[in-house]
Amino acid sequence: MDTHLMFWPAVAMAALTFVVWLCMFFRRIGQMKRERVHPQAVATSGAAAARLTDSAAADNFRNLFELPVLFYLALTVAAQTAQVSATTLSLAWAFVALRIGHSAIQCTYNKVIHRFYVYATGGATLWILWAVLALGLLR
Repeated sequence: MDTHLMFWPAVAMAALTFVVWLCMFFRRIGQMKRERVHPQAVATSGAAAARLTDSAAADNFRNLFELPVLFYLALTVAAQTAQVSATTLSLAWAFVALRIGHSAIQCTYNKVIHRFYVYATGGATLWILWAVLALGLLR
């Protein structure tokens, strides 16, 4: 199977990260303008947390640099060790779909239990992907 196929899920995750970044940017700037918050008043994360109450997009943006870091590495391992298969591609795309769902929930209505179920399923999907890769390395 073409190893380049494994990089399309990474492109999709980068696109998701960009969309969440835009959402965060416009929400933060909007709140700062509405409430007349001077940029220096939110120069530290503590000050920003105290002054900027609409933090869902910022929280999600930070979250996109947690588990997804292991995802990007898994894609690289799969491509570099000739483990691009229907299984690894399916798991990669499933993780992307679940991350899109997680971001959509967190950046909109933000019901924690819904977000948790999607997050936990995405995490399990990532760990299964890593288990498949580890077994492939042992062969």
